Amino acid sequence: MITAPTPVSFAAESDADWAALEGTLVVFADGGGALCPGAAAVDGLAGGALSRAVADKRFKTKAGTVQVLRYLPGLKADTVILACLGAEPGGAAARKTGGAIAKALPEGAATIATAGAGPEAVLAETLCAAVLRLYDFREYKSADPEDEPPAPRSLAVLAEAPEALARASAPFAALAEGIFFTRDLVNEPANRLTTDEFAARLAGMQELGVEVEILGETEMAALGMRALLAVGQGSESESKLVVMRWQGGAEGAAPLALVGKGVVFDTGGISIKPAGGMEEMTMDMGGAGVVAGVMRTLALRKAKANVVGVVGLVENMPDGCAQRPGDIVKSMKGETIEVINTDAEGRMVLADALWYTQEKLAPAAMVDLATLTGAVIVALGNHNAGWYATDEDFSADFAAAAEAAGDAAWRLPLGPKYVEQIKSKKADIKNTGGRAAGSITAAEFLHRFVKDDCPWIHIDIAGVTLTDTGTDLAPKGATGWGVAALDRLVREKWEG
Repeated sequence: MITAPTPVSFAAESDADWAALEGTLVVFADGGGALCPGAAAVDGLAGGALSRAVADKRFKTKAGTVQVLRYLPGLKADTVILACLGAEPGGAAARKTGGAIAKALPEGAATIATAGAGPEAVLAETLCAAVLRLYDFREYKSADPEDEPPAPRSLAVLAEAPEALARASAPFAALAEGIFFTRDLVNEPANRLTTDEFAARLAGMQELGVEVEILGETEMAALGMRALLAVGQGSESESKLVVMRWQGGAEGAAPLALVGKGVVFDTGGISIKPAGGMEEMTMDMGGAGVVAGVMRTLALRKAKANVVGVVGLVENMPDGCAQRPGDIVKSMKGETIEVINTDAEGRMVLADALWYTQEKLAPAAMVDLATLTGAVIVALGNHNAGWYATDEDFSADFAAAAEAAGDAAWRLPLGPKYVEQIKSKKADIKNTGGRAAGSITAAEFLHRFVKDDCPWIHIDIAGVTLTDTGTDLAPKGATGWGVAALDRLVREKWEG
């Protein structure tokens, strides 16, 4: 069951009975400190309380500012939140302000008065940001019988032109559901999100018009996908390759391909990880989760583009059948891989998934995503994903989409010097180049399985898939990083 985004409704602000509104009321001041119409109306009823709040030197007229006022006279609403989008509201201001509003919201119903607060597109993104920050994964939490059940959340949006704002918000509603789908997958424990369960949830998108094909171990063995299969051979869960097709563009047009690493749990295999923090390895399917969320978003908003999603689903476990350091396996491409470290498993899953995608689906361009290396966290922390590209035009398109969507990413280099680190004396290539430049050598490993004529981007999302503290758009846990960037890439560069 997917965590449902908070429901949002739209109505004309001119019809509002400000004194009678209950619950929480969100109103705005503009970048110059002037109260917007809804805030001015509330201020008149509340004896100038909002005017005094804005005049206070502690109130900053910048994006993300919120002031919470409680139990004002003249209002049934018990909470008023005064917010500001800043002097030059845009996407970044919308995300910051929407997230700040959501963090300040108490439980229950809220009314948001948007007239005069900013451009329609900015307001739509502000609402999306608020919905994203209100995500709450509660699948396994029992209610405390001594506590009052939480009041259900809802957002009633008042606008000058409610139908127009609703239309502008519709694509963001699809995006929010796609991001929630990704977050749910990443937050699930591995005893629940097995390879079978993951594949079943993806198959459920057939009801949205996504074509789904599931390959099991027998089919993959016949294709020669020994690199992927080697990773999962120590697990009781069957390895799978799931292919999702969204055909919303011109018939016969080559698709954009999204390829994801889906290691539902990673012990490290025989090269076992330390016990401390291993519980977080339920997130090692984050790349596949992002691909799934993008495909769901595209289907929900009926994107006019051809996009395929391919995810390799495996579990990396250490038993008597597990692959060993020193093993040599043959990939679907036909090249041999020396296994130096069984914890460098994601690149082996992706090697066969990338080659399958090119051989069987003939994409016009390809993006892969993976929680691939700890090295990218050493390089960039938890603030940026690291990414690599072989085509400058495709690279520029992705960089613009990621910046516009607020998915922070930093491009890192490829080059022949890094290839030297993954040469093997016994096989065509080895699966790790050591500690130095670990994210780059992993990218060069994958580069070997990309054809020269296929524009390709690899994104290492190990540092941005989870947040320990919460962000503007996500509470603690899974972030859904990448769904917004790739959806925007499709909208701006692949839809006719």
